Amino acid sequence: MATDDRARIEALIRRWAEAVHAGDMDGVLADHADDIVMFDVPPPHEGVRGIDAYRDTWPPFFTWQARGGTFEITELEVTAGEDVAFARALLRCSTREHQERHPEHRLRLTLGLRKEDGRWVVAHEHHSFPTPDEEASQNEIRALHEDWFDATRAKDLDGLMARIADDVVSYEHEEPLQYVGVDAVRKVCESGLHATTGTVEWDVPDLRILTSGDLAVAWGLNRIRPGGGTEWWSRGTRVFQRVDGAWRMIHQHVSHPYDPETGRARTDLRP
Repeated sequence: MATDDRARIEALIRRWAEAVHAGDMDGVLADHADDIVMFDVPPPHEGVRGIDAYRDTWPPFFTWQARGGTFEITELEVTAGEDVAFARALLRCSTREHQERHPEHRLRLTLGLRKEDGRWVVAHEHHSFPTPDEEASQNEIRALHEDWFDATRAKDLDGLMARIADDVVSYEHEEPLQYVGVDAVRKVCESGLHATTGTVEWDVPDLRILTSGDLAVAWGLNRIRPGGGTEWWSRGTRVFQRVDGAWRMIHQHVSHPYDPETGRARTDLRP
């Protein structure tokens, strides 16, 4: 009997995961108890309670997943008693880009089930990602910058845009006062890449990074080499947020020092 129950529960969980990946709300809700309690990755920290609250958590996830996210079981183990069972699983739950960079990244899932009128239902779900330590987060932000430097050198506009949030706000060297949204930032980056026919190089030799949970800030002096042997420096601060396991730049502020005598920016200063 226990073997049959394990097989039924495993099939139930795999159907649920397939429904999540398909954005099938009816399939996601099937075989769930009316009084389900879920501890999810996002808040609230006390979890969501009841099938209606559980239902309401899924539309934002479906929207994210439709942009290229995955939800795939890679490991599943079920332990079943007569009326109570639990299962533990690991899943790929990230964008394709993030999975390529971090193939070991997994969502952790624990399920509690009970038997009602002869059928198994999910009474509890607990989803979590491992919490990255500060050093790992800083290394990810540093690697992100290295990707930007390489993309600049290759004049790869898509590579430059890959880790920028859709709703980014950027304070650039040039007017207007602010650039709002990834499309606006894309245009100014495209202009910079094509300002010269030669190789454009950019780096931040003194890059500093601080992280706390899902927020990070990085700053340093930008060294720009637009070709022809010229070089100029500016100041840069960038703010990042980790969303669905991937860091995205949500704000950037770059500037030149201001000369009060001429009313112009100083582009000739060196560190």
